[in-house]
Amino acid sequence: MQDFMDAVVFGFKEILRANTMKFAMMSGIVVSAVWLIIGMFFWDSLVSFSSSIISLLPFSMIRSNGAWMLSTFLWLQLVLITFALIFAFFGNMMVEKMEREKYASFSLLVGILSAFFWGIIWFFKSDYIYAQFLKLLTWLPFETIEKGLANLIGFYIIYTAIIVTLIFVTSLFSGKLLSSVKEQHFPYDQMYDDNEEQTIKQTFRDTAIFTVASVVSFPLLFVPIVNFIILVLLWVWLMKDTFSGDAAAFVFGKVDKEQLKEYRVGIWGISFIGSLFNFIPVFNVFGPYFTELALFYYLKEKRG
Repeated sequence: MQDFMDAVVFGFKEILRANTMKFAMMSGIVVSAVWLIIGMFFWDSLVSFSSSIISLLPFSMIRSNGAWMLSTFLWLQLVLITFALIFAFFGNMMVEKMEREKYASFSLLVGILSAFFWGIIWFFKSDYIYAQFLKLLTWLPFETIEKGLANLIGFYIIYTAIIVTLIFVTSLFSGKLLSSVKEQHFPYDQMYDDNEEQTIKQTFRDTAIFTVASVVSFPLLFVPIVNFIILVLLWVWLMKDTFSGDAAAFVFGKVDKEQLKEYRVGIWGISFIGSLFNFIPVFNVFGPYFTELALFYYLKEKRG
């Protein structure tokens, strides 16, 4: 348990380093820009595909799922607005009084606290918010609900594509990232950086499996609660399988699935924490880096 907690703390500390934060933000901006451009060109096709699926579902399911998605979308908007307002009033003052890395820590803390604050409100008032959206969707024509829900699903598909690509990019450059961390913190520890071909193959395989699983489970996206569970499980599995492979190859020199099973509780736990970043837009760019670095430290400690 101590190794797990130390790994989580190490992961958070490392993503607040200026170099890690700069690389995470740059990769996030580039990946997001690419997918937003792709989304602009194929938006009508995405909406049309979503509408064709929605048209096969009973209205009660559409209304229920639409209320759930609108509630989630409202939560996301409030988190971002709260974050923006805090920085609008206090951002300049913090820049003048804080060092760069402390300012980065402050930014991440504000985002997490904003999400936590609105998460608490949703925890106690989610039934009321959900009921109000149900009423709204009862009053609206079916065509309006179908179009609105199809657009929300289009945003979901683009957002998921951004997350998966960020995980893919982080894994591809994991060797350089982990080598840099090793040289800074553990210069005398023996590590193995000659397994890039093996880890790249696993990254492609995991990404392909995630894509197929997402397509197969797409109809379940319209079932409240079930959609949330499947979404989280897929994110956690992708992070766990990809980044544990990267870290194991770097620490042990090979990926031994049987050996990793001995540490599965810690690996799944770290991957779950990393997946929580995905629920906060903008901060989702740090999830892959946190998971990669925390798993590296965790497996290093287990190696002894």
